[in-house]
Parts: sequence; structure tokens; C-alpha cells
Amino acid sequence: MSIQSSQLAFDFDRATPLQLPPRRAEAETLRRHCRGEMSYHAGLAAEARVALDYERRGYPLLRRRWRGRSGEIDLIFRDGAGFLFVEVKASRSFDQALAQLRWRQIGRLQKAAEEFVGTQPLGALSEMRFDVALMDRHGMIRVIEQAIGP
Repeated sequence: MSIQSSQLAFDFDRATPLQLPPRRAEAETLRRHCRGEMSYHAGLAAEARVALDYERRGYPLLRRRWRGRSGEIDLIFRDGAGFLFVEVKASRSFDQALAQLRWRQIGRLQKAAEEFVGTQPLGALSEMRFDVALMDRHGMIRVIEQAIGP
């Protein structure tokens, strides 16, 4: 058995330095960033599926992710002469998705809706409905109509 000289040759001057694993803090930051990015894209996908569902039921989509000073509204549809505001929540189960909706967020959603209708011809006289659309890990959608409000 003969050994070729090319197998033993190693050029230490041109060798790339060994890449050390990132420190724990850097690794945790990277992990959180990736998880946040995945959640963002999962949210976009859930909103797209819910928007298709409402459009199939005859509600024309007016705005996606409308942002006002008070906050953001995921989906806004026309509901006859009024408006339908939909908050979309996606999680592993319907219960976990619903648990993500907090009173503070509901208040921001209502203020943002008031801000939106303020830009419309009828203003505060516009009829408004607030739904919450939940999506589980299997892609199943459950809609709670008139979930927010009187």
C-alpha cells in the first residue's frame, strides 16, 4: 500500500480558520430571531387562508394589515354598507390561539377600527362587526362572529 504525497500535503498558510460555535447568548438571539420570522410567515399564511374563506362567503376584501396610529387590523372586509374587521390568531390549537388575544389588544383593535371608519364617507355612523378567526396547526379555521363588541 503506497501513500500518495498529495494525501499528506497540507498548506497551513492557506487553511481557513476553524469556525467556533457561537456563544450561548448569540445562539439564543439567533434562535429567537428565526422563531419570530417563522411566526411572522405563519401569520401571513393564516391571514391569506382566512381572507380566502371570507371572500368565498361573499365578503369583498378591502384591506390587509391596515395600520393606523392606534394599531393594526389584520383583515378588513365590506359587509353590506358596513365593515367587517377580522383579527386572525394561529397556534397549535384553537384554545391556544384564542388565549393569545388579550384585552389590551382588543382595545387597540377597536380604536384602530374607529380610526379606519373615520376615513370613510359615513365615518362613525358606519356599521362595524368584529370577528376573530382562529387557525390550528392542521390549518383548520374556526370563526367566532361578533366576538368583540356589544
